[in-house]
Amino acid sequence: MTSGFAREAQLELYRKMLLIRKVDEMLGNASLACELPGPVHLYVGQEAVAVGVCTHLTERDWIASTHRGHGHFLAKGGDLSALVAEVFGREAGICKGRGGSMHVADFSKGIIGANGIVAGGIALATGAALAAQLEGKGRVAVAFFGDGAANQGVLMEALNVSALWKLPLVLVCENNGFSEFSPTASVTAGRIAERAAPFGVPYEIADGNDLESVWRVAGNAIARGRAGEGPILLEFETYRLRGHMEQERSFLSKAYRTNEELEAAKRNDPLVRFRNALLSGELAQPDELQAIESEVEREVATTKAAAKASAWPDPRDVGEYMFA
Repeated sequence: MTSGFAREAQLELYRKMLLIRKVDEMLGNASLACELPGPVHLYVGQEAVAVGVCTHLTERDWIASTHRGHGHFLAKGGDLSALVAEVFGREAGICKGRGGSMHVADFSKGIIGANGIVAGGIALATGAALAAQLEGKGRVAVAFFGDGAANQGVLMEALNVSALWKLPLVLVCENNGFSEFSPTASVTAGRIAERAAPFGVPYEIADGNDLESVWRVAGNAIARGRAGEGPILLEFETYRLRGHMEQERSFLSKAYRTNEELEAAKRNDPLVRFRNALLSGELAQPDELQAIESEVEREVATTKAAAKASAWPDPRDVGEYMFA
């Protein structure tokens, strides 16, 4: 990156992207091995967006996530062990094993939560942005959502009210090319980012596989939100390298993309691109990156083992946390 990051900071960004990748790959494999109590939707291929955006946020800022939310959780500073234990359904999980993969949340870190309802996080983040505005301490709220969620009416409602009230809301569309099993072009008309224009809300489109582009665009957007300049809609073009969900091969009657398309997309992998940039810019040596990679692999393996060894929730507590 040429954005003024120190070498150590760039290595930490690489480590965070790698951690998200390795955690999701581990969870995907665990799902296929029937080790998990529920399905998982992986963030593989989109890591630059979460890391590039959340680098600008503090624990006091809010994010709302999606059903593909492990990457957002980790990028915002969520605890790795608590995340993995949650997906494994254990009491040590961040939601005590009761939320599972699609509902990880940690209010102490500003993580309102992942959401099994498509576009559900948009409304949550809009409410958080209003609360931040009323508080008057420069906090912002970020809503991560996919191209499929952009077709939900709540996006229009959020654009309308946030424009009228000049809320510190950053709407981040991760356009990963697919709405479940449908190519985006087959179900979405026009440019998603341009939907902000009728409301007078600024928008920007950027390469979601280029960490520097994400970091720069997100930084400007978050800064204007802190300054009281109102909402903005960002569209990051990326690609989902894994399936909509890990079990899809067991029930899909035909493929919705070709192997050639997937292999071509892998050549634009954000993690590989950033790794190559570190090497070509002489910010890291191969053995240095290999040491980081080995460390992350060990950390993920240890975390998985600890989660599997931890206790399940007590069935007698099934009614806990359900009622106020």
